Amino acid sequence: MENEAQEVQGTVEEALPNTLFRVSLGGGEVILAYLAGKMRLHRIKVLVGDKVLLKLDPYGGKGRITRRL
Repeated sequence: MENEAQEVQGTVEEALPNTLFRVSLGGGEVILAYLAGKMRLHRIKVLVGDKVLLKLDPYGGKGRITRRL
């Protein structure tokens, strides 16, 4: 499918309110990312400096953090 989410790795640069994070990707790009529901449910903490796996929104703008590496 054309609208599938792309998985990329990034590093958390800044923690924002309401489980939002500023994440830098490999190419120097910085995006806004939110925590996936399962990570909230199991209370998995994400801290500044953590490497995370995230799915990029196919329409651009945001990403969803799905795993802490």
